[in-house]
Amino acid sequence: MSTTLITNGTERALLENMLDYNREALIDSVRGLSDTDARRRLVASLTTPISVIKHAAAAERIWFQRFWAGLDESECDGYSRRDEGTFTVADDESLADVIAEFERASRRSRTIASRFDLDATMDNPREGRVSMRWTLLAMIQEFARHAGHGDILREQIDQPRTNP
Repeated sequence: MSTTLITNGTERALLENMLDYNREALIDSVRGLSDTDARRRLVASLTTPISVIKHAAAAERIWFQRFWAGLDESECDGYSRRDEGTFTVADDESLADVIAEFERASRRSRTIASRFDLDATMDNPREGRVSMRWTLLAMIQEFARHAGHGDILREQIDQPRTNP
């Protein structure tokens, strides 16, 4: 992980740093997996190591490109609807492709977020009135949770259980 976690600074610096830290933790949970292992279904849901990264890229687009920048879906750089499609990975997409997609979406999110004060607010049909501060915190929470999912899936892949 290349983001150094900071523990002191402005509120904005701390929020952005923690978000980047969790973005990298999520990527680190899949780094080094083969494409076959990244697609392994180890739980009943659509959650696989690669699909978690794909979902995270969509979350970036949904919140920053669609919501904050007000872009139409056609103007986004990938899937940006709030549904199960965020976990869909095409057969021809590699893990490296999906990681690169997430990193591109994250870079674009940083640019969009920088245009708004933390206290800037907008109305969201699901959550109500939300601030940029809340959005950054929600993304920190989202990616921390998914990094945990990724860690558990990775543990299952790296250390397969043996039946007693």
